[in-house]
Amino acid sequence: MPGYYPQDIEKKWQAHWKENSTFKADNNSAKPKYYVLDMFPYPSGAGLHVGHPLGYIASDIVTRYKRLQGFNVLHPMGFDSFGLPAEQYAIQTGQHPEKTTRENIARYIEQLSSLGFSYDWSREVRTSDPSYYKWTQWIFLKLFNSWYNLDTDRAEPLKTLLAKFAENGSQGVRAAGDEEERHDFTAGQWQMWSEKQKLQAVHPYRLAYQSDTYVNWCAGLGTVLSNDEVKDGLSERGGFPVERRLMPQWNLRITAYADRLLQGLDHIDWPEAVKEMQRNWIGKSIGAEVTFEVQGHEQAQIKVYTTRVDTIYGATFLVLAPEHELVKELTTPGQQAEIQDYIDATKRRSERDRMADTKTVSGAFTGSYGINPFSNEPIQIWIADYVLAGYGTGAVMAVPSGDQRDYVFAKHFSLPIVQVVDQQQIEEQADPTKEGKYLHGLIQGMGYKEATQTLIQQLEERGIGKGKTNFRIRDAIFGRQRYWGEPIPIYYKDGVAYGVAEEDLPLVLPEIDEYKPTETGEPPLGRAKDWKYKGQYEYELSTMPGWAGSSWYFLRYMDPTNNERFVGEQAEQYWQNVDLYLGGAEHATGHLLYSRFWHLFLKDLGLVTAAEPFQKLINQGMILGRSNFVYRINGTNTFVTAGKKDQHETTALHVDVNIVNNDVLDAEAFKKWRPDYASAEFILEDDGRYVCGWEVEKMSKGKFNVVSPDTLVDQYGADALRLYEMFLGPLEQYKPWNTNGMSGVAGFLKKLWRLYHPQDGDFAVTNEAATPAELKALHKAIKKVEEDIEKFSFNTTVSALMITVNELTALDSHKRAILEPLCVLVSPYAPHLAEELWVKLGHEAGSISSASYPEFKEEFLVEDTVNYPVAINGKVRETQQFAAAATAAEIEAAVRESGFLTRFAEGKEPKKFIVVPGRMVNVVV
Repeated sequence: MPGYYPQDIEKKWQAHWKENSTFKADNNSAKPKYYVLDMFPYPSGAGLHVGHPLGYIASDIVTRYKRLQGFNVLHPMGFDSFGLPAEQYAIQTGQHPEKTTRENIARYIEQLSSLGFSYDWSREVRTSDPSYYKWTQWIFLKLFNSWYNLDTDRAEPLKTLLAKFAENGSQGVRAAGDEEERHDFTAGQWQMWSEKQKLQAVHPYRLAYQSDTYVNWCAGLGTVLSNDEVKDGLSERGGFPVERRLMPQWNLRITAYADRLLQGLDHIDWPEAVKEMQRNWIGKSIGAEVTFEVQGHEQAQIKVYTTRVDTIYGATFLVLAPEHELVKELTTPGQQAEIQDYIDATKRRSERDRMADTKTVSGAFTGSYGINPFSNEPIQIWIADYVLAGYGTGAVMAVPSGDQRDYVFAKHFSLPIVQVVDQQQIEEQADPTKEGKYLHGLIQGMGYKEATQTLIQQLEERGIGKGKTNFRIRDAIFGRQRYWGEPIPIYYKDGVAYGVAEEDLPLVLPEIDEYKPTETGEPPLGRAKDWKYKGQYEYELSTMPGWAGSSWYFLRYMDPTNNERFVGEQAEQYWQNVDLYLGGAEHATGHLLYSRFWHLFLKDLGLVTAAEPFQKLINQGMILGRSNFVYRINGTNTFVTAGKKDQHETTALHVDVNIVNNDVLDAEAFKKWRPDYASAEFILEDDGRYVCGWEVEKMSKGKFNVVSPDTLVDQYGADALRLYEMFLGPLEQYKPWNTNGMSGVAGFLKKLWRLYHPQDGDFAVTNEAATPAELKALHKAIKKVEEDIEKFSFNTTVSALMITVNELTALDSHKRAILEPLCVLVSPYAPHLAEELWVKLGHEAGSISSASYPEFKEEFLVEDTVNYPVAINGKVRETQQFAAAATAAEIEAAVRESGFLTRFAEGKEPKKFIVVPGRMVNVVV
């Protein structure tokens, strides 16, 4: 076939792969396993743009390479198909979210298939499929029916807890969670209690539990939002006001796993930046809990957690979160209006905004005073939004001499600042030093370590505190007041939560008439008709958050059609965990953390074998858009070319990059693009072109710089797009997109084709023996490609392949001994072209995936001769060629005999000959 036409080749091979299940993985292979996974995509209606496939291409290259290395590779794909966007679209259009989700998935599959990814589509999963979310619900029930035993440091079924209660009551039970929500009772009391009383006593121990929790409530969307979905007090989707509200919510006790999640980071190969984000989010700290009494309120006590109990003599005021349960009680009549105004303002700010805002100083005085337990001095009690109800105790002891935020607050509100250590310098800012001697009370004259130990001992002896390890991480809010999510498999009997029986799963999402909350404020599931468990018990009306289904999907891929178990034991033991996971760093404290938590829990119950779900993680960078601009002369519909824009008063407007080629505007397409441009006039360059301006920005529809892969595949082919995205730069870095560069890689593929089809003629590969120069070019490439893929350095591999093809073209190489292994080298990057050439080389159709990676042989890189620079007193004068095996004495003799000394040493006798083997010769005269 003369000429290289990628579109014909690519469609043919994509059809072949699909029809023959070429990439189907085997759960019982004798080969070593390798599991490559892309982060679960959410199928939006917009489809893919060229930035999305970056990580998919990289993972596919690794997948294909590992198959050549003899691995049994699992490379699946599926869809995170529950979520708010589909629900909002359903609210606007009245269409069921399932319909739009299904259509979006079909579009994604079409686009992904067009890029030649070697997915095992037989393992596709969708989180919104009842056969999948049956097992998401099943895992939730396992959490609901488990507790965390601090003595064994693992989760256990509730039956072990119930056995303890029956034997000794609550005495001696050490469980993760909030001790204050639990009550002491004897074995006798336990035996006398009703079923309801027992369940109420057990509930605070469960790993999935319900409690009143502060949440981001968005009335406009009728649901709770995560911190990620709130920006500047408004919902990211729709821009509706969001306020902090105390609501009954389902929570998962991730805090029980805080220390193990922290320790596990030391045993996985992840980017250090991601691990550090998780360490900071978990936020382990060692300190003390201290109780402050309140003047005039004998029953009120304020507990604070501090990592610097040594500074307690400098605690000159207390700050409560505006949501703190004692605020109402401690607010004096004269302060009520100010406090209420402040609380109302705080409700409109998300926790993320409150934590991030370090510049604004705000607060309100309650009118009450606490008592410093060591100095016995009264200190004011304030509220401020930088203290969060869910962090620690929701209260802090403010030490302005040692903490900059407290220092600024004290200065702003004229509160006392007390020096606590003789080395502190606090004239202009806080000084957190631990150096020097303490100035006050029990610890006067002590150093940091002694002072800390003394104060903790006193706290414990006096019963007003204790040493404590604390974590910043909080339990994960699990309920969402939405429709398009997994129903939480809970029903209520006599006001108590019960888990749906496992045999009754899945609890299928019911049909409803509208996807909005009910008129009485219930979640959308409140609209379901006659939706009751066993026909009589009310179901939980909240659904699970978007991250529920994605927290375990990597396990389902191992055994996606198993109806008896979430993953078969044999399949899980074979695959164990993901060897390579590619995705965005933005999931560090969401999906990546929750997945580790669920995996640890399942391991505690003996349901999985691996310690961690993802052994190696790579974060791909973002491909940035290259925007184009037209310049409209102000007050007109005339557009001036970039080269003449400075001659006029203009406004720069984004223009669709798909009607711009090499920064030259297609003027007729521009007129058809939007109705208001139909009458546009143009001032052109002198050569008759309209040249656009350009800028690198984030790729988005609003900037009209989104480039669809479909367009590029139609024009250049999928292999060219794959190569170009890798060629742009290191995988982890941000890179600007420029469609103009596509022609370069397309040209490379044509040049590769011509090695097999000289002058675009018939296939013409010979069986002649390869020359040393050809073998050298090939084996340099074999070594380079292998080293680079193992290092995930894909851009340098593309460069190496281009160099190799250029070298072989210059050598006019058309020999099977060279071109057959070259075809295998290229196949992970340009699989369609490689498959076509492989068949022409005489192999079975579609068999290149099961070929062997070429063996590198060092002998072909060994040089017979070496060119040596020859210098006089370090200054190079000429180059001479010697045998690669020549000794220093032989080289010296040859230089002497060459007349070099006569030409450059002016007849002087050398003092020394220095021969650096393989490098150079220096003659010292």
